[in-house]
Amino acid sequence: MNMNVRCNVFMACEPLAGKRIAKITERRKIPDWAHLMEDIASNYENAELITLVMDNLNTHKPESLYETFPPEKAKALWDRFEFVYTPKHGSWLNMAEIELNVLIGQCLNRRIDNMAEVREETAAWLQRRNNLEAKINWQFTTADARVKLKGLYPTLQA
Repeated sequence: MNMNVRCNVFMACEPLAGKRIAKITERRKIPDWAHLMEDIASNYENAELITLVMDNLNTHKPESLYETFPPEKAKALWDRFEFVYTPKHGSWLNMAEIELNVLIGQCLNRRIDNMAEVREETAAWLQRRNNLEAKINWQFTTADARVKLKGLYPTLQA
């Protein structure tokens, strides 16, 4: 019996190193995001601080850690991250969104009838892409940003 499977894909990437992490969940809820933060922290055990650029979804907030984990664990995770949010309507600036589009185009661009297969296909894609150390060809310059995001940059008064 074919069923229409819906799922959520969380993506984190380290664009200059050509590494990424994905987590497939049934939905996009606070605990799902908090567990992704736990996964990221465990993948970077030796990092003092992990800078995470992300969009402004209601689940993407440090408070979600406290709603999911005991206070000591939530605080320990919180201290590992610096959260940087893309501007409203600026998720295209988030390189994880670019990686999600590559994942969809190369791997998930067809009907898949169960979560296990989505997870397997995504894991294989991640392994290959990480082994290749595939990087994002980011061409958006600071000068472009100052034009496109003029309202977000301070201007010098003469």
